[in-house]
Amino acid sequence: MSTHKPNILVLPGYQNSGDGHWQTRWEALDPAFERVQMPDWDHPVCEAWCRTLDAAVAAAQSPVVFAAHSLGCLTAAFWASRYASPAQLPKVAGALLVAPPDPAEAHFPADARGFSPVPLTRLPFASVVVASSDDPYGGVPFSQSCASAWGSRWIGIGARGHINADSGLGDWGEGRQWLASLAERA
Repeated sequence: MSTHKPNILVLPGYQNSGDGHWQTRWEALDPAFERVQMPDWDHPVCEAWCRTLDAAVAAAQSPVVFAAHSLGCLTAAFWASRYASPAQLPKVAGALLVAPPDPAEAHFPADARGFSPVPLTRLPFASVVVASSDDPYGGVPFSQSCASAWGSRWIGIGARGHINADSGLGDWGEGRQWLASLAERA
């Protein structure tokens, strides 16, 4: 158990998270939140995003918790299973993985490269997968399959679309509580 407040690394998905998105709102509320700036938000390449995430974890001066949305969830899973530097993995205390997208879905961005097949191996840190029953980018069976394989707690929040700015969550207090429960492990 560390005496340092964990860094919250914000991992947006494809095309980043805009002003009304819960990730952006959380960053505005708390300086412990830091967005990982991916090399190209509109043409994501898995390896480049994972290398960027590895550098962000390496730069963190205290334990890390991920607040991931959409393609950010897959980035966290790929990073942990294939790209993480051995010295960086132990720094991650947990991950909130919201709305993981299914690369097999028709709506998955054609510009995203290298995100399939999704690694279905246990994550080496605590995690929570949050899913919506009407997410056009990933259905409940897919998110449950990921949660089971990753060793994550699965939480369904009903019909909230892709759990983004259009979902009307505002500051999304419930999500902050789940994140806080992971941060307590740091």
